[in-house]
Amino acid sequence: MTVQSKADFQLSAARARRTARIHLALRQGITYFLCLTLGLIFMAPFFWAFFSALKDPFEIFEFPPRLFPSVWRWGNFVEIWVRVPFAKWTVNTLLVCILSLIGQVSTATLVAYGFSRFRFPGREKLFLLVLSTMMLPFQVTLIPLYLMYRAINWLDTLKPLIVPNYFGGGAFYIFLIRQFLMTVPRDLDEAAKIDGAGSFRILWQVILPLIKPALLTVTIFSFMSNWNNFLGPLFFLNDPEKFTLSLGLRYFQGLPTSGEPKQHLLMAASITMTIPVLILFFFTQRYFVQGIITTGIKM
Repeated sequence: MTVQSKADFQLSAARARRTARIHLALRQGITYFLCLTLGLIFMAPFFWAFFSALKDPFEIFEFPPRLFPSVWRWGNFVEIWVRVPFAKWTVNTLLVCILSLIGQVSTATLVAYGFSRFRFPGREKLFLLVLSTMMLPFQVTLIPLYLMYRAINWLDTLKPLIVPNYFGGGAFYIFLIRQFLMTVPRDLDEAAKIDGAGSFRILWQVILPLIKPALLTVTIFSFMSNWNNFLGPLFFLNDPEKFTLSLGLRYFQGLPTSGEPKQHLLMAASITMTIPVLILFFFTQRYFVQGIITTGIKM
C-alpha cells in the first residue's frame, strides 16, 4: 500500500466514524425528543390538576379555560386538612399499606420459596391452581367476603384490608418472586446445607440478599395497590374517621357547601395523595425495572 492510498484509507475511515457519530447523535436526539414529548403529553392531566388545585373555586369553570390561575391559592392545600379529617385518612392509609406490605412480601416469599426449592407431589399442579386464582376478579369475591367479615364483626374496621394479605400475599407476587428464585443457582443451597444451614437460614442469609430487586418490585406493587385501593374500603368501611385516602377523595363530593364548587379541593387532595407514590417510584425505579426484567429470564 502506497503512502497516498494509506492516507486516503485513513481519511475515509475518519469520515465513516464521523458520519456514524452524527447518525448516532441524530437517533439519540430524535429518541429523547419523542420521549420528552410523550412524557409531557402523559403528564398533562397531572399539570392540569395541579394548577386547578391552586385556582379560585369558580375559576375552574371559566371558558375558554386557562391553565395558570389568576391568583395562586396555596391555601387550598391547607384547607383540605381542615374541611375533612385528611390527616386521619392519611394515617389509616399508611397503616393499611405498611402492614399489608409486610404481610404480602413475607408470606409471598415463603410460598414462592417452597414452590421453587422444594419437590413434593403435586407441586406443579398446586402452583397452577395458585396462578388460576389470578383469573378471578376481586368483584366476584366481594359478596362472599362481605358476608364472612360481617359474620365475624370485621366490617367498618381496617382488618379486612390488612389480615388477608398475611395468607400467601397474592398469586401475582408469588409468581414474581418464584420466577426470580428460579434464576438463583441451587448450588448455593447445597453449599449452605453442607455447612449445616437449615431451610429458613438458607432463605434468610443466602437467598434473600440475592433477590432484593424482586422484593423491592413486590414492595412497590404492594404499596401502590394498597395506597390506591378504592373498592375494598368502599365495601367494608362506613365511618368517615376510618376512611382511607382513596375513599376520602370520593367523600369530597358529599361535603355540605353553600353552592361553592369543591373541585379545587378535590384536585388539591388528589395531588397530595399522588405525591408519595411519585416519590416512591422515582427513588426505586431502577430496582423496579431490574426486578421486572430479571423475573422473565427463566420459567
